Amino acid sequence: MNSYASMCDDFGVTMYLASKVELPTGRDTVLHFFDSLRRVYPRMTDFEKRDGNEFNLEEDRDGGSYRFVNIDGRRLTSGFVNPPTLEDADAQNEKLLEMAPYHLGIHPIDTDALDVLYYFDLMYQGNHDEVVTEALASEGPFEGLFKLNGARVLNYQPNMMVALDDGCQLQARLSVETRTSAYQVRTGNFPDSPITVYFTIRQFWGRQPFKSYHESYLNQRRILDELVTEQVLPKVIAPLRQVIGAKS
Repeated sequence: MNSYASMCDDFGVTMYLASKVELPTGRDTVLHFFDSLRRVYPRMTDFEKRDGNEFNLEEDRDGGSYRFVNIDGRRLTSGFVNPPTLEDADAQNEKLLEMAPYHLGIHPIDTDALDVLYYFDLMYQGNHDEVVTEALASEGPFEGLFKLNGARVLNYQPNMMVALDDGCQLQARLSVETRTSAYQVRTGNFPDSPITVYFTIRQFWGRQPFKSYHESYLNQRRILDELVTEQVLPKVIAPLRQVIGAKS
């Protein structure tokens, strides 16, 4: 099992390859691409065409661990939910980067950016925004507001981006997504749903120091692991888990 699975209820690795032009939507091109992918991963059998020329191929979700690939407008997405190992996710993403130029016509000249991200789902049946505030804003400048007599937090979803190089071509983004509505807070009727922490490393293309998608992907995964281990797990995931445990 991958090393991050024990820190959350669900863990995923997703890669986005963004183009500056629309990706092909022709029937033959799309089906040939997905059929070639299915030959590599035979369990990817669930195909769907969604609104707006969006196409999706994925494995059965019932097992809890599954792959998916999506074509949507100018973006190719490759994801693995609860991968047995990080190497399994890497192999899939690198295969997609290898296939994309030949099947979909994506080339470095029209590439906008390559994103690699981890996400962590933490299930909680209660006010998500209250949990995030207590875990990440306690003893900060916002503490006085959420501790006002009778106050109930309705929205607190931290989002931060930082540049990792002088040209701002390599960036990291941390975001926390909650799923609590004002109606749920008002009625006290909360579903069991996830608080999700996303951490993304984005490499804008064109002035990148790498000659290939493969080289960039390996560098982004290395940085992703370093920052998640040093910053995200101890300073975001662990405090959220602690507050959720205390409230459950």
